[in-house]
Amino acid sequence: MEPSKSKRKRGRKSTKPVAETMDLQLPSSSLAADEAQVSPADSSPPTTSRLPRGRPRKTRQNSIPEDDVAGGDNKLQPSSLKRGPHHIFSSNGERADLVMVSAAGEPPPRWDQVVKAVPSMDAVVKVFCVHTEPNFSLPWQRKRQYSSSSSGFIIGGRRVLTNAHSVEHYTQVKLKKRGSDTKYLATVLAIGTECDIAMLTVSDDEFWEGVSPVEFGSLPALQDAVTVVGYPIGGDTISVTSGVVSRMEILSYVHGSTELLGLQIDAAINSGNSGGPALNDKGKCVGIAFQSLKHEDVENIGYVIPTPVILHFINDYEKSSEYTGFPILGIEWQKMENPDLRKAMGMTPDQKGVRIRRVEPTSPESEFLKPSDILLSFDGVDIANDGTVPFRHGERIGFSYLVSQKYTGETALIKVLRKAKVHEFKMRLATHKKLVPAHIKGRPPSYYIIAGFVFTAISVPYLRSEYGKDYEYDAPVKLLEKHLHAMAQSPDEQLVVVSQVLVADINIGYEDIVNTQVVAFNGKPVKNLKSLATMVENCNSEFLQFDLEYEQIVVLETKTAKAATPEILTTHCIPSSISADLKS
Repeated sequence: MEPSKSKRKRGRKSTKPVAETMDLQLPSSSLAADEAQVSPADSSPPTTSRLPRGRPRKTRQNSIPEDDVAGGDNKLQPSSLKRGPHHIFSSNGERADLVMVSAAGEPPPRWDQVVKAVPSMDAVVKVFCVHTEPNFSLPWQRKRQYSSSSSGFIIGGRRVLTNAHSVEHYTQVKLKKRGSDTKYLATVLAIGTECDIAMLTVSDDEFWEGVSPVEFGSLPALQDAVTVVGYPIGGDTISVTSGVVSRMEILSYVHGSTELLGLQIDAAINSGNSGGPALNDKGKCVGIAFQSLKHEDVENIGYVIPTPVILHFINDYEKSSEYTGFPILGIEWQKMENPDLRKAMGMTPDQKGVRIRRVEPTSPESEFLKPSDILLSFDGVDIANDGTVPFRHGERIGFSYLVSQKYTGETALIKVLRKAKVHEFKMRLATHKKLVPAHIKGRPPSYYIIAGFVFTAISVPYLRSEYGKDYEYDAPVKLLEKHLHAMAQSPDEQLVVVSQVLVADINIGYEDIVNTQVVAFNGKPVKNLKSLATMVENCNSEFLQFDLEYEQIVVLETKTAKAATPEILTTHCIPSSISADLKS
C-alpha cells in the first residue's frame, strides 16, 4: 500500500464496519409496511424459465438427475425423492417437480405438518411507534413526526419488552399480536438507554388473552442454535430466521453509547427485527435482537442483547420501580502487558492487573483510587494484565462485565497496588456522569436567548443533529476533544456553546459565531447553562461580556441587549427566551 493511502484525512468518513440499530422507519404518510417497495432480492422467483449461466454441474453417483432439479443447486437427499405434484424452485427460478416420500413408502406429510412450530411465536408482537424528536438546532420546537415499526415480545407480569431506540422520543405506541387485526395502545413503563431495552404494558385485558409469556433461558454457548423472530422489512407477517451463536464478548451498544455483554449471531437481522426475541431450541428467550453490522466486507453479522443484561434491566425496574442504569467504575485504565512497566510499578511476578490512568472527579471512586494505582481484583476476581477476567470454560472477558452485573448503589470490594503495597477498599458503585452526555433521556433540550445569541448545552444528540451521523469526523476539533477526553469536575457541569446568532441590528459583526464554547461571563467561569442564564438576567453592569474559546469575546450593552430580545423572539416565532427547565 502506498504511504499516502495509509493515512485517513480528517473529515473523511470512516471505512470500518458500523453497527446500526434495526428498527424500520415508515414514511411520514403512515403507509403500512406491506405497501413498501420490495427490492428484487426479496421478490418471489420469476415464472419465466431462464438457462443457468456457466458450465453445467456433473451428475454425481446416486445424485438426482439434472432434469429433476433445475440448475442442480438444491441439496436434497435423492433416496427420499419421487415425482409428485408439489413444486420446488431452485435459486435460478426454475421449477423442479419433486416431493418428499419416506423410505418405507408411506404417504408424504402435509407441508403444514412439516413446518417446525416455534412455541413462543404467538408472544411476539409488532410495535408501532410515532416519534417526535427534539430539534436541537432550534431547541424551542420539535421536528416533524414520523412512524416506525419494530418487534417486541410478551413476558410475565403483563409486560412487553422491546428496544429503547424503537420507542425513543415516542408520542404514541401501539402493539399488534400475531394473527390479530387490532392495535392496542401501550404505556411505556421504563426505558433503559444504556442497554437499549424498553418495557411496555397494555391496559386492555383483551390483549393478554390466549397468550403465554416468553420464558428466559440461560446464556447460550458458542455454536448453539438460535432463532430470531420478528417483523422485519419485506412483509407484514411474522418472520423467522435461524443461525448460531458465533461470538460472545463485551460489545459497543450503538444506541446507548456504552459497552455491555453481547452475542454475535449469523442469523439475518434486518430493519424491523429490533426488539424481537432470539430463541433457543427449547423456545426460551436467550436475547433481544437490536443491531447489525453494515459493511461491504461483512455478511450476516447480527447482535443480540443476552439474558444477563435483560434480567438486570427487569430486576432493576422491579427493585426501584424505575430504571436506574448500569454502574461503571469511573476510571480510565492502561494494560500492564509490558514486563518493564510492571517492574517499574512495583509489581511482583505473580501479581497481575491494570494501571489506572485517570479517575472521574465526580465518581465515588475518586475518594479511594488515585492515578497510577494498579487495579488487582474486583470483588475477589483477579484481573489479568490485559484487563480480562475468567468467564466460562476456555473463555475470558473484559472485567467491566463484573461491574455491569452490579446494581446502582451496591458496594464492591476493590483491591489495588499503591507504591508496592496492597490496599482494599469497599466502595459504592454509581452511574457515570459525562461532560458531554450520550442522551438527554427524552427531555427537550435546554436553551437561553439574549440579543439573538442562542446558548445551549452540548450533547451527543446535539452533535449528531448538527453534523450528521459522522459527527466524530466533521464536528469542530475542540468539541470533539471535550466529548472524547474531558471529564466533568462537578455533577452539574455542562459544556455551554453559542449555537447560532439570530441576526439583528444589535449583533452586527457576530453573525458567524457558531457552536463556539462560552468560557466565562463578565470574568466569571460558566459552570452550566442555568448559571449563565442567571448571571445574565441579574447583571447590572453596563456591558455583557462573553469570553469564548480561542480568546474571542462578545460585548453587548446590557440595557440595549435586553430590550432587543423580545422583538427578536417575535420575529422568529420563539415563545420564550428561556427553556422551561431553566426557569425553576
